[in-house]
Amino acid sequence: MPETPATPPPEWTPDRIKTLIALWDEGHPTSEIGRRLGVTKNSVVGKVHRLGLKKRQSPIRQASTAPRPKQVKTVKSKTVVKPPASSVKMEELTSSMCCWPEGEPGTDNLHFCGQQVVDDKPYCDAHCARAYVKVSKDRKKRSSAA
Repeated sequence: MPETPATPPPEWTPDRIKTLIALWDEGHPTSEIGRRLGVTKNSVVGKVHRLGLKKRQSPIRQASTAPRPKQVKTVKSKTVVKPPASSVKMEELTSSMCCWPEGEPGTDNLHFCGQQVVDDKPYCDAHCARAYVKVSKDRKKRSSAA
């Protein structure tokens, strides 16, 4: 079968460029401009970029101008264990001590919990409760559906 020659893309003649600029300045969407000129939306976007026309905000971003409320995640725990008030410096830390950092890194204020660790964990009971949060079945379903 002989190959059918592909139709060449429409040329950007001076008249078509004037029409493009006029439609762009009027605020028409790129898809509408492309439809009127017989080219694709992407062709319009590329030509607008090459001509250096004024950029416009995406209509998607304009639709969501209201700030989204911050979602607060709550963790339900049966018992809340507070860590003791004692702490140790890094030089005093051993493998059997909780290495939960407290204070500002890079300053003399940095210290570590220092309590007895839970078996096979780097933290004490209180800090394990904060560091290892079990995901409920409901949460797993919600995150996999998103």
